[in-house]
Amino acid sequence: MRPPLHILHTESSCGWGGQEIRILTEAEGMVRRGHRVTLICPPQARIHDAALARGLTVAALPIARKNLKGLFALAGWLARHGRGVDVINTHSSTDSWLTALAARLIPGAPPLVRTRHVSSPVSDGRATFWLYQRAVRHVAVTGEALRRQLHQENGFALESMTSVPTGIDLARFAPADRRAARAALGLPDVPTLGILATLRNWKGHAYLLDAFAALGTDFPDWRLVCIGDGPQRANLERRVAELGLSDRVAFPGNRDDVPDWLNALDLFVLPSYGDEGVPQSILQAMACGLPVVSTPVGAIAEAVADGETGLLVPARDAQGLAAGLARLMRDPELRARFGAAGQARASERFGQERMLDAMETLFRRHARGAG
Repeated sequence: MRPPLHILHTESSCGWGGQEIRILTEAEGMVRRGHRVTLICPPQARIHDAALARGLTVAALPIARKNLKGLFALAGWLARHGRGVDVINTHSSTDSWLTALAARLIPGAPPLVRTRHVSSPVSDGRATFWLYQRAVRHVAVTGEALRRQLHQENGFALESMTSVPTGIDLARFAPADRRAARAALGLPDVPTLGILATLRNWKGHAYLLDAFAALGTDFPDWRLVCIGDGPQRANLERRVAELGLSDRVAFPGNRDDVPDWLNALDLFVLPSYGDEGVPQSILQAMACGLPVVSTPVGAIAEAVADGETGLLVPARDAQGLAAGLARLMRDPELRARFGAAGQARASERFGQERMLDAMETLFRRHARGAG
């Protein structure tokens, strides 16, 4: 039996979304497999308290910004504890830079693996090339499209990167009776469209509201549920009122009972226009047997097979989005067919154990003393 690893995650982000959820899910999975996991993050970050609530080991350091305070704090931690760590997994730009530099200050610091979660462009230059191709031993990305993008736009070697999509707990996210789910949540038993995403601009909520308003005449019985919270909530609620949709659109906020909300839906939508890998919400919806309407940004097309498990429509195009939604809203048999195909695809390709297997292999291959 191979010895367990001590895996150190660093995360500088103070926000909350799919990236933070993946880190925690992965950490919990590795602990279940017998590994030791530590997370370093800012004390004010949402992931800090969420990790503690899950029983994970957390070290709070001031790494929210790229500055000497954070650098020296990380270097000090590595000087005290680094020899007991086998591999460091960095996640955001700030913590990746701070950790890479801190590791250069401490003799015998653990090797680094960088996870790149989103598809936003990486700055091109010698410093960035050093970070991705010299300072870290390997780069994990959340979709093959991100791997190809970094190769084509930044010249990073394909063999230095591996695509590991986020894995979904298929026991938790599974189809359930739709009417029972609606009743349990106090929702009306009417056709329901839903989105699960942080309320950020680039998730495309504004385009969705315009599309939903345009569909009102043909589909007056449908309701829209926007699950999640974020900086755009007030603006989106204001737009709902302006469009006269207040009685047809709900904002239930962040939820711990996400599977129940997904199973209350007839159709899932995520009209993102930037910064995506393979969004967890799409995978969760597919695992629950929902058809999906989304856009071909980031690595979304690796999850949503256009015309098979859902529809891909142009980004930032309310009219095109409305047309895609209308096609599925009017055809329950097509929704059922896409939903069944999506569930099969999620089960085959996006299970949590598959993700954990791939990341454990990477960590062992690039850990201290490997190779």
